Amino acid sequence: MLNAKPTVKSTLKALLYLAPFLIITGTFTVWPLIHAFLMSTYTHYNYYTNKVSALGWGNFSTLWHDPNFHLACHNTFLLVVIVMPATVALSLLIALGLNRSRRVAGFFRAIYFLPFVTSTVAVGLVWNWLFRLDGGLVNHFLGLFGVKAIDWLNDPHYALAALMVVCVWQGLGVNIILFLAGLNNINQRYEVIATIDGANPWQRFTNVTWPLLMPITVLIVVNTSITNFKVFDQVYALFQGSAGPDNADLTLMYYLYQKFYMENQFTVAAASGVVLFLVVGVLTMLTVAYYQHRQHQLGGD
Repeated sequence: MLNAKPTVKSTLKALLYLAPFLIITGTFTVWPLIHAFLMSTYTHYNYYTNKVSALGWGNFSTLWHDPNFHLACHNTFLLVVIVMPATVALSLLIALGLNRSRRVAGFFRAIYFLPFVTSTVAVGLVWNWLFRLDGGLVNHFLGLFGVKAIDWLNDPHYALAALMVVCVWQGLGVNIILFLAGLNNINQRYEVIATIDGANPWQRFTNVTWPLLMPITVLIVVNTSITNFKVFDQVYALFQGSAGPDNADLTLMYYLYQKFYMENQFTVAAASGVVLFLVVGVLTMLTVAYYQHRQHQLGGD
């Protein structure tokens, strides 16, 4: 029975069912996270023998004085601040359009979802061709409006913008599906009542649709922010194994990759991962707190 009082036997049975999931999560998620926190405090450490000679906060001091880490933080925050709102706004706009065109919604839903299930490496290679200086489709399109060809992939002033375009495009698919799910769960009676009361389409959206979409919007904002904080594959594929011209597209994840795999500074890489984890955690908690505050203002639970 669903409402039965838990007993020792039922609890043990539940843990037995959950054991495979708990073991996998503990082995591949919880322990690596704990190990990363511990490794970030190793100031003298032999990675190959796992011998720790000294502990301290020297790795975080190294990050504080590293200009490349500052650049990675700047690029990552700029990426999140621009890409996240753009992705959410475009996803919502497209979802609203598809929700009103039910006949073609299924076809376009599949089209928009393709970037999400396509290999990031393949996506990066395609966009690498689209952004080419000579013969690239993007420059050809801009040329129709008299815009001079831009060297997107080799000019530090435009390289980050090119990465942002790729991230927005790749993030649309799953967010459109989520917004469509949220729109389909809204009771149409609310909109009918608002229409009877004389509300125009914009008023119906801002006073009915948008507040009811708040839970799914918070989920999308958090997921999109986390995804863009962890951007790595797009950079690697788009710029063919580099962080762009003059490190113009150096992100926190790419910085971590450089320190760990290219420079063998394992403890510094662990420290940068801890910083990234804390930043994402704090921003997620702030987003959830804002959502709960808005729910309270609107009279929700």
